[in-house]
Amino acid sequence: MATSTATCPECEGRVRADGDETVCRDCGLVVAEDRIDRGPEWRSFADDDRDPRRTGAPLTRSRHDRGLSTEIGRTRVKGRKRRQWARMRRQHTRARISSKRDRNRVYGFTEIRRLVSAAGLPESLRDQACTLFESAQDADLLRGRSLEGFAAACVYVACRVTGVSRTRGELVADAKADADELRAAFDAMNRELGLPVGPIDPAEYLPRFATELDLAIDVERDAREYLDLAADLGLTNGRNPGGVAGACLYLAARDADADCTQAAAADVADVTPVTLRSSVVDLRENRTE
Repeated sequence: MATSTATCPECEGRVRADGDETVCRDCGLVVAEDRIDRGPEWRSFADDDRDPRRTGAPLTRSRHDRGLSTEIGRTRVKGRKRRQWARMRRQHTRARISSKRDRNRVYGFTEIRRLVSAAGLPESLRDQACTLFESAQDADLLRGRSLEGFAAACVYVACRVTGVSRTRGELVADAKADADELRAAFDAMNRELGLPVGPIDPAEYLPRFATELDLAIDVERDAREYLDLAADLGLTNGRNPGGVAGACLYLAARDADADCTQAAAADVADVTPVTLRSSVVDLRENRTE
């Protein structure tokens, strides 16, 4: 029993805490009751140091069942009981995926998780890509198309929406789909779902490209000035944003006498040297003028 300094709202008398109730000493009014324990739901009936948590893993959108499925554990049994448990475990696994739709979703989510891990992307982007894959499946866009292509396209769209600089070529290098399958899936989702994606800003690629080219921060700052010039002149319209960013870095590196070739800049930007050179020529001509 503990005494509190609070007062009763009725008679302004002193109140006391008795178990889960707070009672006034003078008038007997129950001021508060049913105290809520907001801590974790832990319990352990074993007298050992094992972790007593039993609430399971948190919900996640990267699983077809949100992570709510159960598993039949493994223990040391022999003979007939062991074979019986193996059959139960096999039937339980089959029951988790009851239709072809669920099987496609499981495969798509697995490919998204693998691609996100290979590209070093955050988990929040993974969940967003899985949600987009589920929306595409609900809209019946997967019929007759590549599941791998949709998985790669969902990761690409999630990168575009969250502002993570990843080109299609970089994702295709880690994906099981080719560039045509990714493009077809992206066009289908953009046409039917109305994706909230706009033109890519080449400035998103500058920090990563500069790091891969081992260029100083001053070179990156000068490259941003070249990029502002290109935007004012309209040289970024209708061009590969990665190629424009690579061209700006190349020109800034040449001004600072840094070691950077057109082939290296084009390789980092995932474009051909011819594509990068066209942007370099236009920027040089307008800078001279």
